[in-house]
Amino acid sequence: MEIWRRNLYILMVSQFLVMCAMSMIIPFLPLYLQEMGVTDPDQTQLWSGLIFGINFLSAFLMAPIWGNLADKMGRKIMILRSGYGMTIVIFLMGLAISPLQLLFLRLLNGTISGFIPASISLVATNTPKERAGYALGMLQSGTVAGNIIGPFIGGLMAEIVGFRTIFFLTSLTIGLATVVVNLTVKEEAKPDPEKKQKGFIADGSEILHQKALPILFLVGFMLQFAMVAPMPQMSLFVSDLGAPGGYIAFFAGLVSAVTGLANMLASPLLGRLGDKFGSEKVLFFSMLGASVFFIPHAAVSAVWQLLIFRFLLGLCVGGLLPSLNTLIRKNAPIGKESTAYGYSTSAVFLGNMLGPITGGVLSGIIGIRGLFLLTAFLLICGAFLLRRRLPDSPSQFQRQSHSQKVASK
Repeated sequence: MEIWRRNLYILMVSQFLVMCAMSMIIPFLPLYLQEMGVTDPDQTQLWSGLIFGINFLSAFLMAPIWGNLADKMGRKIMILRSGYGMTIVIFLMGLAISPLQLLFLRLLNGTISGFIPASISLVATNTPKERAGYALGMLQSGTVAGNIIGPFIGGLMAEIVGFRTIFFLTSLTIGLATVVVNLTVKEEAKPDPEKKQKGFIADGSEILHQKALPILFLVGFMLQFAMVAPMPQMSLFVSDLGAPGGYIAFFAGLVSAVTGLANMLASPLLGRLGDKFGSEKVLFFSMLGASVFFIPHAAVSAVWQLLIFRFLLGLCVGGLLPSLNTLIRKNAPIGKESTAYGYSTSAVFLGNMLGPITGGVLSGIIGIRGLFLLTAFLLICGAFLLRRRLPDSPSQFQRQSHSQKVASK
């Protein structure tokens, strides 16, 4: 098997395991706080929000730094640094006895995180350019599958083994995945140790002065902001629609799961289309498709209608981040790909942080149906911003046609 394919499949499975392990703790976090003695409902909600969000804040701040170090030291070592670091920190979360300790450990976990961005960077830089879209689409499938299955497994295991044991099992899973990467993944495109290195600020300035990259970072922020803004209100929306049998929690989870399933199925296919016809086109039409399917969300009157449109939305969402990551690889300066992915990751994390907060505020003013329409508008704006400011680059199909014409002459 070609080395890039072996790396891809190993990292795809590893990302699935890591995301599955990381998302297992989401369903029972408030209950874990209650076990620590936080019994007041308002205090439980406050601590849950702080503990959940602090991880994204520290990851948002550190992502460009780790990306810059990856360009200097190698991408694989950044995967190992993150994997082994999270193994230790998550194990310690299982020993925490107070919300303050858990808050500090989540802050530390975000600081040392970076397994997913480093994996994306390694695959992007060690895969032939004409197969980058397919490879990044496959990685996206592994990540989404882990996000879908993790909460289900976590909720099930919490009933069987208890909350603290799940942290220990999560630590073990991430540790094993990191060991597998250490033993089997080979990084061929390594940084040149003799190349004179610039400082972090100089590298960042070079990245931000590239014509296309700031546009892509902005689009990444808009994508994530738009996608997560309605999510905290989704269970209330399912309740208002009238969940069959009164199973609100089940159908709220199912609404997220069908979107993730469609995303997982569509990502490799849309990645291949990006390799053939250009990732710019796939990203543009995926954003338009997502905006179109968000509009009927505002008019649904039953849960089954919502499930249909969430699935169709997921088919379009599958083309967003893989295409964006492919374009970042194409437009990043040679040797600065990981730094570019670091800034892109920060933009996505910023969307993760601000989206739910803003969505919660706006839903109180315009309602969740109005929020769906606003989300559609944001995606349309992002699509045409991309179309206007980022010219198409030749696709594999176009390059092959051009080569054939040159050869015939």
